[in-house]
Amino acid sequence: MNVEEIGTYAGTVWVALNDANTLGLKQLKKITKLKTDKEIFAALGWLAREGKITIASDPDDAKEFIITLVQE
Repeated sequence: MNVEEIGTYAGTVWVALNDANTLGLKQLKKITKLKTDKEIFAALGWLAREGKITIASDPDDAKEFIITLVQE
């Protein structure tokens, strides 16, 4: 995995979040069709570093995360 691939994954995640605004991690994996946890987490790290998303724990499921697109 290189920086260009991670940027592509981040773009895929951003598009999915732009359509839905907020998604659970499981929903995000299903919608984006990213193949591995490494791909999804690298994309989320990229977007979080850029301040484009927020990540919170799901109050109903301690093992799930809720990802929200930051509205500028």
